[in-house]
Amino acid sequence: MRLKTSIWVAAYLRRCQTEGVFGAVRKKGAEEAGAVFVKVALMDGNAMLYAPAPQTVYDDSRPVERLFVPTAPQPVSEPSVEERLTKELRFDPDAWIVETEDRAGRHFLDLAKA
Repeated sequence: MRLKTSIWVAAYLRRCQTEGVFGAVRKKGAEEAGAVFVKVALMDGNAMLYAPAPQTVYDDSRPVERLFVPTAPQPVSEPSVEERLTKELRFDPDAWIVETEDRAGRHFLDLAKA
């Protein structure tokens, strides 16, 4: 059984905090099972956006973990990330947006293997 999204987000932000990375919930979504998008602002006008991995990348040994994929291979301008988030919220109004700020781009997420 997967953790409620609200609990996962709280734990994720706590992890960021312990590593000295500022993070906050920008948009609260569905408590139980909302999708989570994580924006990592690099504090230079660019950012990385991490989206939930497609269900096809999950394997039977880790079915309850949350995996993420970057939406671009390299950082992009923050307005580009904001445009993508606006589109995602139109498609899924129950989604969460979590934003962190870290010049090094640390994200502390489990990424899906390509």
